[in-house]
Amino acid sequence: MDMESLDAAVDKSLQYYRRAAGKGPVRMDDTWVSVKDLQDSLITLREILRSGETAEVRQTRIQETFDVYQSTGSDGKNTILFTGYFEPIMKGALNKSREYRYPVYKAPDDAITVNLGKFRDRYNNEQLIGRVKNGELVPYYSRSEIEDQAALSGRNLELAWVGDRIDLFFLHTQGSGKIELADGRLLQIGYAKSNGRPYRSVGRFLLNEGKVSPQEISYQAIKRYLREHPDDLSEILGYNESFIFFRVVEQGPVGSIGEILTPGRSIATDAAVFPRGSLAFMRARKPVLDREGNALSWIPFSRFVVSQDAGGVIKGAGRVDLFCGSGGEAEMLAGSLKEQGELYFLVKKRAD
Repeated sequence: MDMESLDAAVDKSLQYYRRAAGKGPVRMDDTWVSVKDLQDSLITLREILRSGETAEVRQTRIQETFDVYQSTGSDGKNTILFTGYFEPIMKGALNKSREYRYPVYKAPDDAITVNLGKFRDRYNNEQLIGRVKNGELVPYYSRSEIEDQAALSGRNLELAWVGDRIDLFFLHTQGSGKIELADGRLLQIGYAKSNGRPYRSVGRFLLNEGKVSPQEISYQAIKRYLREHPDDLSEILGYNESFIFFRVVEQGPVGSIGEILTPGRSIATDAAVFPRGSLAFMRARKPVLDREGNALSWIPFSRFVVSQDAGGVIKGAGRVDLFCGSGGEAEMLAGSLKEQGELYFLVKKRAD
């Protein structure tokens, strides 16, 4: 990939680290790494890549300058499952109409976040989201209650309206997007909050129900099945009880470190395992696609990436999500990318 995209991604992590300067060290294998170590790693790599030296010299300098930590993966055998995600662009409006009748909701005031660590130390970093009913905290409304039973209707929570329920569902799974208004303006929306319900894969539901075979399961196959079976939408989409609320943002998409993501460079990882903002190198395969998004062949690829986002299903040392960009081409690539590979984190060696 081009150097400009790596420059942009590095700049975003450095901005994040300037805000995080007072935070304590993070664990990297059996070593504690400071925020300054992570900053210096990004700055030094960029200096090496910009040096104008031959590729062979640059590679030697990188090997001499950095400690490399390979992710053990979920299986302990260094295997990483790489998937892709993207930013949807949908047509919509600020007011409901016959064409645009599916609401994009902002976070409701009665969705209460409970930090369980305040009650028991053993639940530190765990939380629940619910609502108060008859003096009792109960789970917040599910996707089915919100979409099919209009649990939030009439509360003036609509940020915008869109015309496609299926595309809206996948906007929820991506967590951010753009809504194209009739006058050409783009309304940028980002993740605000969830309803706290568990995420459950509709792809897994279709597999378990025998609707799609293991050989054909893919993002495209799931979307195609949903379009061909409109009468089953409520049951299938409702299987995933998780529901996302959005907010209007000036620019985006914004990752979990609070910075704009860079296509092809930003990755989502589990922050409990990998340091936020940190420099990494990935190896995997990617598809060569036709115009319909079908994979014609697979080719190896490798590149420097930066850990700048998180995801509800990106858990543990064996899962990485690559941000593929915005719009239709990014959607096709993200929907096809599901490959095993390797992930290495680079930290500048300390002077003896």
